[in-house]
Amino acid sequence: MASAHGTAPAPPRPRPASRARDWAEIQERTLVPLYEAVHERAAVGPGTSLLDLGCRSGLALLLAAGRGAQVAGLEPDPELRELARARRLAVAAGSPGSSPAHRVVTVFEPLRMAEEPHRVAREAARLVLPGGLVALAGFGPARDCQSAAVLEVARRRSGPRRAPDPLRLGGAGELAALAAGAGLRVVASGRVSCPFGYPDLDSAVRGLLATGWLDAAVAYAGEAPVTKEVAEALHPFTRADDTVRMANGFRYVLAERT
Repeated sequence: MASAHGTAPAPPRPRPASRARDWAEIQERTLVPLYEAVHERAAVGPGTSLLDLGCRSGLALLLAAGRGAQVAGLEPDPELRELARARRLAVAAGSPGSSPAHRVVTVFEPLRMAEEPHRVAREAARLVLPGGLVALAGFGPARDCQSAAVLEVARRRSGPRRAPDPLRLGGAGELAALAAGAGLRVVASGRVSCPFGYPDLDSAVRGLLATGWLDAAVAYAGEAPVTKEVAEALHPFTRADDTVRMANGFRYVLAERT
């Protein structure tokens, strides 16, 4: 699919299988409050046809299915896609243009939104039925996100070609503007607290490396120095019992296709 500038978007960078599993086993659960808040606000339930665009290993889809929805996902990363399929979820690698339309389309992944926000919003708008809802979500402002300390490592270590900034859409009107630019009418919005909690520092580093936020930094500077700096950035959030906890605020909008 061509971008707004007429060039095809870069293919997803494959991640090691261990990173995909770390996402599924460590990091994905930190976004459960966001998933549940959006599903509740969008009235996801029996009879709802829901597509998660960039579903990763599929936890949001599992939660929607638990509410009675008929769910499907699109995920370009092959390791994540296989983990989602192991959960008995219908997840395809195909382009959004090959997917049928749904009543609810969700986009939960901050990195995907940071890389190509306008293209992703337009894809979501094309995949929702008339009268259906698109949910766009992302980090809130940096002042509400203690994970900004880790994202600073990604920015500093990624070299001349800066890593996408998942905080770039943290302004009050950024998500709403994206939805409007895709021809959607915003009908609701909300804020959700998603604390990132880990049993120890090693789990925290592995979970955060699995997000993809640090991929560009690892590719440019190497895994060892990036891992060391992430661990250092997490020290202020490490408690006396060795657990790690960072407070993070997320925002979402629900927008209708008229």
